[in-house]
Amino acid sequence: MLGKVGSMTKQCLKNLIDVAAGRIPADLLIKNCKIINVFSGEITEGNIAITEGMIAGVGDYEAKEVVDGAGAYAAPGFIDSHIHVESSYLSPEELGRLLVPHGGTTIIADPHEIVNVCGLIGLQYMIDAAKNTKLDIRYMLPSCVPATVFEHSGAVIDAEKMREFIDSEDILGIGEFMDFPGVIAAADGDLDKLMLSKERGKPVDGHAPGVSGKALNAYAATRIVADHECASVEDMQNKIACGMYVMLRDGSACKDLERLVKGVTAQNARRCILCSDDRQPKTILHEGHLDNHLRMCVEAGIDAVEAIRMATINACECFGIKDRGAIAPGYRADIVLFDNLKDFRVQKVWINGELCAEHGKYLPELKKHSIDTVKGSVHLADFSKEKLKLKLKSNKVNLIQVLPGGVVTKKATATVDLDSAGNFVRNPEVDIVKVSVAERHHALGNVANGLLAGYGIKQGAIAVSIAHDSHNIIAVGANDEDMAFAIKALEEQEGGIILVKDGQVIERMPMPIAGLMSDQSGEWVDEKLSAIHKLAHEELGVNDTVEPVMTLTFMSLAVIPEIKLTDMGLFDVTTFSFIPLEAE
Repeated sequence: MLGKVGSMTKQCLKNLIDVAAGRIPADLLIKNCKIINVFSGEITEGNIAITEGMIAGVGDYEAKEVVDGAGAYAAPGFIDSHIHVESSYLSPEELGRLLVPHGGTTIIADPHEIVNVCGLIGLQYMIDAAKNTKLDIRYMLPSCVPATVFEHSGAVIDAEKMREFIDSEDILGIGEFMDFPGVIAAADGDLDKLMLSKERGKPVDGHAPGVSGKALNAYAATRIVADHECASVEDMQNKIACGMYVMLRDGSACKDLERLVKGVTAQNARRCILCSDDRQPKTILHEGHLDNHLRMCVEAGIDAVEAIRMATINACECFGIKDRGAIAPGYRADIVLFDNLKDFRVQKVWINGELCAEHGKYLPELKKHSIDTVKGSVHLADFSKEKLKLKLKSNKVNLIQVLPGGVVTKKATATVDLDSAGNFVRNPEVDIVKVSVAERHHALGNVANGLLAGYGIKQGAIAVSIAHDSHNIIAVGANDEDMAFAIKALEEQEGGIILVKDGQVIERMPMPIAGLMSDQSGEWVDEKLSAIHKLAHEELGVNDTVEPVMTLTFMSLAVIPEIKLTDMGLFDVTTFSFIPLEAE
């Protein structure tokens, strides 16, 4: 029988051949299906014979167990080509419980969030926890921990440390290479990591926002396989022309599929794959997973079989996964039944030949791995309200302008009010507030302050221990007292999300798993986030067009344009350099 990473004994191979040849009965026959063949593009009516977790053949077979598909469509299990488990705010086991009923059978996950906090101990936790879910989580080894040298993270993982895990059967390849300037400049440390992938024959995922021309040639020359940061159809076409796969992303925060799907053609569709990048419980529970991506593709005019290829075999070809992605002899029996080629309402899901979901319900017993190794990750040093003072040499300032609907920000300038000592004073009539990042890994005591426009908070403060990618504490507020209170309260609850108003916590969500993930159910997290969002808008005044939590968590990500704040200062992503708060 095939395991999670694919293995077969001689006896298993003999049994598979005997079933395929009709000499012995299959374990399971799914009959009366409209079978989608991702190789030929045809849809044929027939039966699927399964033995020991593998597809033996399509046709007339005897079997020990027969399931009537009742005319439903049968497709290979859906594969999310790039996702961060941590961005769901759920443990791997809980995320699996939510995704499988939507047809998800495999995800390619980059755990760089938890590795930035806990180092390789965090990676080991994720691997161990993944063994408790039927969802096959194929992990990529984080390549950029930290994402840049312009912030303090909980760990530094160089090529030598990566060698500890690269040969593990639990590691599919190397995760998104976010330090694209380093790759393009042929920086020595980046070359060492890239050579590690070449020595082991494992793929490297990409991250190249805004890269074009000769710089794109340099990035693609490394044979980095894919990119999920295409801003336009032209960008998508350029990357495909360079031999890369392009991920059509639709997540809770980053949504590119609707724009990029317009660039999918009969000529380039085989180089297109689907991904979420981030997927919060609310999105999963109310919209779905790749089943929703497929709906969007078909609504945009993409042929349904072509869309299914993007969710299955294309991802396998991109990442060199040879045992799944198709309903064909010798392939792993990851199979999804759904009612039609428009709505993709999932009826049943088999993973490795086992029925794991039926009519929206995850069937296996849910077990969870201990989180003891990844708890207690918030460590502040000498923090006080005084560290939030923002003293300026000029009242003309550089600031971060929030752009609704995504995580990209705009570099802007404004004139602000100062007190007699030169400290920033918030003007209630102007949508400019203080944002602060406090280092929380090594108790270094770093606190950097900046200014944020377009977020809209009018009262109180919000603090989170999720701050991509190094995950220091990030806080925003209308006054220093509530900001300081929120940061200290966050330390006491070992990370998560805190909302404060008038010196009182009005809502909170503890996240004991590295300060990034809850140990509760997806439904509980959804309810908590809904309450947090409601209070953030109604009580604190955050703009209705802004998602208050996810937006805040990306304000320190120094690899997404144009301007961000790390624990070391205000950072211009377009020049990859720190800039002063003063604009002149």
